[in-house]
Amino acid sequence: MPSKVYFSDLRTSKKSLTDKLKNLMKAAGFETINFEGKYVAVKMHFGEPGNLAFLRPNWAEAVCSYVKALGGKPFLTDCNTLYVGGRKNGLDHLTSAFSNGFTPLQTGVHTIIADGIKGTDEAYVPLENGEYVKSAKIGRALADADIIISLSHFKGHQSTGFGGALKNIGMGGGSRAGKMEMHSASKPTVDPELCIGCGACIRCCAHDAPQIIDGKSVVDFDKCVGCGRCIGECPVDAMHAEMDECNSILGCKIAEYAYAICKDKPNFHVSIAIDISPYCDCHACNDLAVVPNIGMFASFDPVALDMACADAVNAEKPIRGSLLDEAEHVHGDHFTDIFPNTSWHSTIEHAEKLGFGTEKYELIII
Repeated sequence: MPSKVYFSDLRTSKKSLTDKLKNLMKAAGFETINFEGKYVAVKMHFGEPGNLAFLRPNWAEAVCSYVKALGGKPFLTDCNTLYVGGRKNGLDHLTSAFSNGFTPLQTGVHTIIADGIKGTDEAYVPLENGEYVKSAKIGRALADADIIISLSHFKGHQSTGFGGALKNIGMGGGSRAGKMEMHSASKPTVDPELCIGCGACIRCCAHDAPQIIDGKSVVDFDKCVGCGRCIGECPVDAMHAEMDECNSILGCKIAEYAYAICKDKPNFHVSIAIDISPYCDCHACNDLAVVPNIGMFASFDPVALDMACADAVNAEKPIRGSLLDEAEHVHGDHFTDIFPNTSWHSTIEHAEKLGFGTEKYELIII
């Protein structure tokens, strides 16, 4: 049976867009969830400093105020990044979130970095039917939540084709070790030009993998378990993940992580298809949108939701002068035209294989 995906466009004259979003969520069955006294994680992306395509905090306030009206205890959350930037640790991440407007004064709720200060506050979630992941390493705050809501900015992505609900939950919900597992088929490596031989990696490693040789850190891969803790500890960002997993397997791992986070909890998914940049909001800048703004989508099925958003984007003509407009249109969809080496279908197909949802959907216009 196809899943129901609810859609509203951005036309409005009497109600605000945030009120229209609440009406969409209500029509999609949001109020059938028992929120009374429950901790509700609203998983979203706070935007890398310098990026202006991320969802405004007004959208987050609308979702959280709706949850509070239904008796829930919502909080905004995301996990730290694996790469170097404004969200690499919990303190910088909060500063970045606050600078982009995600403060209690604006959203009415607290912002919690799910995997803590150094990306190591994690929970292990068994995944018996996982093909690539047997134990997902997710941010503790997400594991502690009673209900998961994804609030996603639907846009392109240089590794996964696009970023929607599955990527927002799966990749975004992984701790540093979790992101390491999804992105990399190997272990952390050291840039010798940056390394100062301070030994911070040695002090934080529980497996004695790093050692100082000729004044530089070297990782013993036979001892390393790939937790990524040293990446967060390095004061000069000399430690890094290879990012060498092929994109199709990356997509499958994202699906397994998203499923692990949501599988035993009520979950609901919202995607806003506006400012559809070709790159992820993790970039410190955002390019021209590739297609016009489309609207708001909501569903209990994140697989169907992502598929509906992808179809909606592919139905639009490219914006003149955008990266999509300049691309060769030979692949049959906009996302692969922009990034030919990506494989967004692998995420959708693998999530469906896991029983997380179906790519078949009925679009209901509200």
